[in-house]
Amino acid sequence: MAAQQDTAWFDQQYNPRETVTDFQACFDRYDAKSAAALKQVRAYLDVPYGDHPMEKLDIFPAKGESRACLMFLHGGYWRALDKKSFSFLAPAFASAGVTFANVNYALCPSVGIEDIVRQILQASAWLHRNASNFGAPQGKLYVCGHSAGGHLAAMMLAAMWPTFRADLPKKLFRGALAISGIFDLRPLLSTTFLSKEVKLDAASARRLSPILMPPATDTPIYTSVGGEESESFHDQSASLARQWHRVFAGDIEMPGENHYTVIERLGDPDSALFEVAMRMMGL
Repeated sequence: MAAQQDTAWFDQQYNPRETVTDFQACFDRYDAKSAAALKQVRAYLDVPYGDHPMEKLDIFPAKGESRACLMFLHGGYWRALDKKSFSFLAPAFASAGVTFANVNYALCPSVGIEDIVRQILQASAWLHRNASNFGAPQGKLYVCGHSAGGHLAAMMLAAMWPTFRADLPKKLFRGALAISGIFDLRPLLSTTFLSKEVKLDAASARRLSPILMPPATDTPIYTSVGGEESESFHDQSASLARQWHRVFAGDIEMPGENHYTVIERLGDPDSALFEVAMRMMGL
């Protein structure tokens, strides 16, 4: 019975759909706002960064002179959602002089998390080489991710870029913001709703946990978690802050927000989350 209770606790802690009853309304709102956003800003949609059908990104050029490029990685526990639902984030950044790159990747169970990490490495390298073709300044690349995307953002700061491709600099990104991120994947092994679908075992959970790796450079990382999110999501960011204290730049409190509403604040120019994203980029 204790094991069953433990499993139920992990599911409750790590599955936001168990605690946010109107999550579908949030998804519907993302889609409606994203459809409206595509009418407001210029966009290059479904630009390929690799050969896989899901290896595509949308680029929203800055209005006027671009002062930075922000790569965004969506959530969905590596198994759900799509970049097109997060186009609503682009207008605020484009208006502030930031080129916004919204990245897709293949989803589990058709691939594993390790395959997704490789895809994001590839997308990052592509942006380093090509973002200037869309007006972004060379050498001012930043990364932001939500939930599973927060995990992927942290993995990019642990990457040894010249080992991945010889033409890449050691410091590819200048800053990172991980929102509601999962940095230690080992607790997910105790869930019933996820671990098999994303093909995790004890070895891969350790290998793919950025908290168990050193950051590769001095690139700063910020974290944020909605005030209404579970204790474990807060613990994940607190643990990253301790383990990566050398590069940890701060945690942004977002009271009243849950796992699904907190990401909406990133696209709000009046929010603390948007403000720290701009500060991260020196803007």
